Amino acid sequence: MVSEGLGHATASITLDVYSNVLPGMQEAAVKKFDALFDRAVGE
Repeated sequence: MVSEGLGHATASITLDVYSNVLPGMQEAAVKKFDALFDRAVGE
């Protein structure tokens, strides 16, 4: 889903590009996406 949203041809491209993100940054991003998703689906 993320790869498609970013316009990457494959998930491996996304992983190659973003695998160096620090764990704290990943957690913060997940929390933001979760909040956005909750608003989008009305929860």
